[in-house]
Amino acid sequence: MGHKKKKKPSRKDELRQLIQGLFFNNPKRTFNYKQVSALLEVKKKTGRQQVQIILNELFESGYLNEVASGKYKLLSRGSTITGVVDMTASGSAFVIPDEDVEGGDIFIPRNNMNHALHGDQVKVFMHARRRNRQPEGEIIEILKRKRETFVGVMQISRGLAFLVVDDRIMPHDIFIPGKALNDAKDGQKAIARIVEWPERAKNPIGEVIDVLGDIGDNQTEMHAILAEFNLPYKYPQEVIDEAETINAEISEDEISKRRDFRKVTTFTIDPVDAKDFDDALSIQKLDNGNWEVGVHIADVTHYVQPKTLLEKEAYERATSVYLVDRVVPMLPERLSNFICSLRPDEEKLCFSAVFEMDDKAEIKNSWFGRTVIYSDRRFTYEEAQEIIESGKGDLADEILTLDKLAKQLRDERFRTGSVGFERTEVRFNIDEDGKPLSVYFKEPKDANKLIEEFMLLANKKVAQLIGKKEMDKGRRGHAKTFVYRIHDVPNPDKFDSFATFVRKFGYEALPKGAETISSSLNRLLTEVQGKSEQNMIETLAIRTMAKAVYSTHNIGHYGLAFKHYTHFTSPIRRYPDMMVHRLLQRYLDGGRSVNEETYEEMCEHSSDMEQRAADAERASIKYKQVEFMKEHIGQEFDGVVSGVTEWGLYVEINENKCEGMIPIRDLDDDYYHFDEDNYCLIGRKYNRSYQLGDQLKIVIANANLERKQLDFALADGQIDSNK
Repeated sequence: MGHKKKKKPSRKDELRQLIQGLFFNNPKRTFNYKQVSALLEVKKKTGRQQVQIILNELFESGYLNEVASGKYKLLSRGSTITGVVDMTASGSAFVIPDEDVEGGDIFIPRNNMNHALHGDQVKVFMHARRRNRQPEGEIIEILKRKRETFVGVMQISRGLAFLVVDDRIMPHDIFIPGKALNDAKDGQKAIARIVEWPERAKNPIGEVIDVLGDIGDNQTEMHAILAEFNLPYKYPQEVIDEAETINAEISEDEISKRRDFRKVTTFTIDPVDAKDFDDALSIQKLDNGNWEVGVHIADVTHYVQPKTLLEKEAYERATSVYLVDRVVPMLPERLSNFICSLRPDEEKLCFSAVFEMDDKAEIKNSWFGRTVIYSDRRFTYEEAQEIIESGKGDLADEILTLDKLAKQLRDERFRTGSVGFERTEVRFNIDEDGKPLSVYFKEPKDANKLIEEFMLLANKKVAQLIGKKEMDKGRRGHAKTFVYRIHDVPNPDKFDSFATFVRKFGYEALPKGAETISSSLNRLLTEVQGKSEQNMIETLAIRTMAKAVYSTHNIGHYGLAFKHYTHFTSPIRRYPDMMVHRLLQRYLDGGRSVNEETYEEMCEHSSDMEQRAADAERASIKYKQVEFMKEHIGQEFDGVVSGVTEWGLYVEINENKCEGMIPIRDLDDDYYHFDEDNYCLIGRKYNRSYQLGDQLKIVIANANLERKQLDFALADGQIDSNK
């Protein structure tokens, strides 16, 4: 039997093998067709064209990756990346890579999630990427769970129990075996921990670790909001016990180590319902005619020592949480409301920043250190405001002098580029059962601004002291590791989009003439005061800005226009302020710089907890808004379009700032599509449009407390009026 003659490889096959070999032997290099042709000595035009064709085919087959137009690189077989899961409501997800990947985020189909959940740190196997397709992959390992506890409603039927999770981007209910129910009843809200998740099981298996109570009960719902954001809602007993052992007595020996301000006029100004007074002001006139102003801050770190249970708990919490009806303090009440709180008619230990100022609020001298004070008076903001307006009342001369100095500090701050965001805050009058009775708005007045300016001054000067190397007595070198509050410059693309949008309302956000971005923003924010679109434009302006965070890497604070800024003034409610107090004392004592990596990790944790606390506060306000509007279903209100998405219009009611949504499916007079660039919905048949800032009359259609969601409908005749 004769052998068949082996077919000779074509010129194209040979060229393909050479090209594959070139990329295989240079896995980290990038080549275009000209470079490949030159390296393989392909000189004829037809041959170079064939190189182009082969490169394209190798990309289509998944052998190569096109890292830029016409530039190719070997796609590693079985390459993996790590990243964080960003889950969608459908159960699929995107993984945000820890390092840059061509094409951006990696899409993970639902059947390739392999039990990973939102926020988890994972390892992903990258599939070969096709031209113009989103990178796609499969999760092969969960490196770190974002969370293992979830809040939801118990559903028990026919001997089977599940926790139906509240979080809409948790696509799985948690199966609870009978022995792990912990007395939870059907319909109750509870918290469950995932204990295992067998490979082939659809649902994770968990155990109930706390029963919160009945749906709709205020205490239950507020605790559920805290649990939803993985925030604590009660103190471990051992931490409370440790707080009870602290000696509140101030010894003469301790006083002798401190600068004594007990005979200097000192007072606090705080909200009417505040209990944790962590800052006080003192003022006295000096013999040279200047003013000595003391910013006195509770000396929390005198009482909360390293390596104690109190210290560990304060670090884990990192911040007090301010829900709509309560404060969940970072420190137990014995510390936050009593021992550390600068209450009137009591001697207190403080860490102070003391400034000598002239009548123009120019700083002549500064001093920082530990003190002892005696608060002569506790003012509410309302009481201090009345004194400022009338010129009469207790300590009127002192308050009026501080107000005058504060206004000069404020004018100078804005002159040098600070941005004036002053959002109106929504507040509720709530009865003893937590039911919202009415809505009111809290706007900052002179008394608030007085306190704010001196706190900003203290924070800035403490940061300058360390950051400007003044502690090194003039020696050049690196500034010592410190905790800064930093705020980056606005994203140029976001700001351009924002400027384009506000132009439709007749405003200009971009700088005019010699203006900076900060001064143009201030001009815009002044121009929109009192206008119907004010809240919406202020909200969008804030979204163009970066978020302020804690870091050891100082880049300055853009919003305040400070090159150095920290948080020194609220150690009762913020852990970074405790860090700052300890570092400041260490460096005042001549101590060496601390480990930067350790403190950067602590800063990141504090920033994360601050964001969670802010999210929880917003959720609690949203819950009370829905609860309040539940009594007004069917009623008509005037509102303004505050948000536009592909699924509907968000409308904010003018009189109470409650926000709800008109689903796009309910706009049934036309087929509407979302114009992302212009923040609007446009009807394809009649060309009607709804855009940000439009005034609408709406009707309250539904109030879903479980989802914290208000549904609105257009009032009768509204569609016709929008033609």
